[in-house]
Amino acid sequence: MAAQHSEAAKFLGQRIREQRRARGCTLEDLGELAELAWTNIAKIERGEVSPSIETVVRISTALNLDPSVLVKDMHADMYPGRTHKFTAKDLTRARQGLR
Repeated sequence: MAAQHSEAAKFLGQRIREQRRARGCTLEDLGELAELAWTNIAKIERGEVSPSIETVVRISTALNLDPSVLVKDMHADMYPGRTHKFTAKDLTRARQGLR
């Protein structure tokens, strides 16, 4: 079994699995509906890969969900290697303070 990709990948995978199971779909069902290989969906659900936005949209559409349902509460700190916590708001404030 492959290692987990990131905390975010694990979180998203769990969310997809919950939604799929709540609808009574198998991995094969979801793969057919989303036009994706069910084996790839299984890897996503296990958090082994981080899917592209296209894949997230395909899966959410197949599950009859707005994609925001799958990514709600995700944040950049869930990815490894983030070296700072600055945002555009922080940058704007800093620039205004320098004038």
